[in-house]
Amino acid sequence: MGNQLDRITHLNYSELPTGDPSGLEKDELRVGVAYFFSDEEEEVDDRTPSDCGFTKDHSPAEEGPFSVSEVEYSAFCSQECIFSKLRENEDLNVYSAKTLLTMCKPGDLLELVATAQAPHWVIYQRDDQVIHLHKGEIRRDSLLEISNGRHGRIVNNRYRFRPLPPDLVMQNASGHLGLRSEEICWTNCESFAAWCRFGKREFKGGGEAHSAEQQYFLKVHLSGSGVHTLVFRSLEDMIRERRRVDASGILKELSLVTGDKD
Repeated sequence: MGNQLDRITHLNYSELPTGDPSGLEKDELRVGVAYFFSDEEEEVDDRTPSDCGFTKDHSPAEEGPFSVSEVEYSAFCSQECIFSKLRENEDLNVYSAKTLLTMCKPGDLLELVATAQAPHWVIYQRDDQVIHLHKGEIRRDSLLEISNGRHGRIVNNRYRFRPLPPDLVMQNASGHLGLRSEEICWTNCESFAAWCRFGKREFKGGGEAHSAEQQYFLKVHLSGSGVHTLVFRSLEDMIRERRRVDASGILKELSLVTGDKD
């Protein structure tokens, strides 16, 4: 990822975001410095479909639905569930990009998955077009092209926040097209896409005031080793660590508060 300090850009006050364009957030005082950077994990790369972790029984050309082996999670803030990716509670099946296009509506939140990669999140626009953060740029691309053989699913309900109306989701996404690393205040594609859909400034890097009272708890459900809970000071930190686990399969012992068995 390199040295983050090398990627911080000094901006004048007129360039700092003071609120979300939806205007639906509560107007509360937040004091702090917002740093603009992106360490996008390059999830959508040049792997061939055979490199994406699909077995010979599930070719990327197949339409689906079918399941893939994934780490499952749930997350809480102040005892409220804000994120859930649990097979027992939701459909985690994936579909080919071609099939996914028949299921999408403008403003939908999509996730492309592959083994040993953090999922790639995009906002569906229309006619095969999606808007996403990729390689330090917010851009519009063809879903069929960027999927590169990966399968995906609609994840509108993955986060438990109240979504914005579809027209505002599209306004959030399209209004940032063309921005590059030095202008971007999201650290990965998931944070950008989720911000577009929910309009919460907590998805922005540096957009959340830290307090001793507010903590985020990420429960990592590991097969055979129970549930491990990690504690974070911000939503963005929690997202970054979860995506790192998805990409590496390794759970750090940082901030581990419990390893209770199910």
